[in-house]
Amino acid sequence: MALAMTGCSIPGWVPLLGKQKPPAAKPQAAAAPDPAAAPTPSSPTDLLLSGRARLPESDDVMDRVICVVNNDAITMYELVEAEGQYLQENKESAPEGEARKVLRTRLLDHIIENRIQLQQAEREKVPVDEAEIAEQTNEIMKKINAKTPQEFEAILKSQGLTVEAARKRIREQLMVQRLARRKVTQRVSVTEQEIDKYLADNREKLETGLSFEAGHILFLPTPGAGEEGWADARRKTEQVYALLLEGQPFADLAKKYSEDGSGKDGGNLGTLKRGELAPDIEAAILKLEPGEVSAPFRSQVGYHLFHLVSKQTLTGEGLVQARNQIRDILFRQKYEARMQEWLTEIKQRAIIDIRL
Repeated sequence: MALAMTGCSIPGWVPLLGKQKPPAAKPQAAAAPDPAAAPTPSSPTDLLLSGRARLPESDDVMDRVICVVNNDAITMYELVEAEGQYLQENKESAPEGEARKVLRTRLLDHIIENRIQLQQAEREKVPVDEAEIAEQTNEIMKKINAKTPQEFEAILKSQGLTVEAARKRIREQLMVQRLARRKVTQRVSVTEQEIDKYLADNREKLETGLSFEAGHILFLPTPGAGEEGWADARRKTEQVYALLLEGQPFADLAKKYSEDGSGKDGGNLGTLKRGELAPDIEAAILKLEPGEVSAPFRSQVGYHLFHLVSKQTLTGEGLVQARNQIRDILFRQKYEARMQEWLTEIKQRAIIDIRL
């Protein structure tokens, strides 16, 4: 619960060793999402509820300064606590040797980035209202089931924290979030033309997972009869195909003639996701329009007559959903690129002395 309460501001993405999680793009053209709904690090609530890692008791080690960022010290305590929380959340044991060096280096880099962001927010006097802090505090109290301020204070005290430390942590995280929205979120947008291009370039991939409903009538070649057995199966298929062309119901013919187990169900294959059938069979089915039947089709199994009942396509509501998904994908890509660019800029201007 208290990782975020000690030392420097440690963003929510430190334990995950990933980039800051970008906000989801709202489905509107050429505009970034509402910045107020797009925190850059994890919320203060998540940070305060994340659990406190057990730390060694050596004060000499914990107080050692391992990095100075613009005359602002980062101690071993902060790094060890971040490492402990990472291991706790990922249910991992502490790595050894070079692996631990890599982990600590990455954690320290994120601590540095967040410290620089906090310093920048303080220089720009990013405002945080007392009402916002109170709202976040109330949210935390609900999540930890603290019914009164006194219960909340007691829980914090059991973790070696104070209410003032909690408020300071919340304020710092809100400042960093608001700064990131200014510098990153509000400067990212996705145009309709970009969505059109992504849709054209990735249509096949986007259609994967769309469903369709189909049926078939199957005729099997006579075992051991070679090509003559296949020819006989084709003749049967053509005869039934002729009946279909006359307008006889597909389900009735399937029940009467199909040599597949689905015949008793009128040849119904049910609702399928794209990619579930063999590619050649799926292609033959999806070439049809709903209600159409195919000409005799030879597969590795036998001869088929396919009937397409319905299929989802990237039209209408499906297209709207796909475009919204594309908008979110492109926004996240741009957000991450802009975030990295901004972090690089402010780190280059900072004086960083790593002593780890």
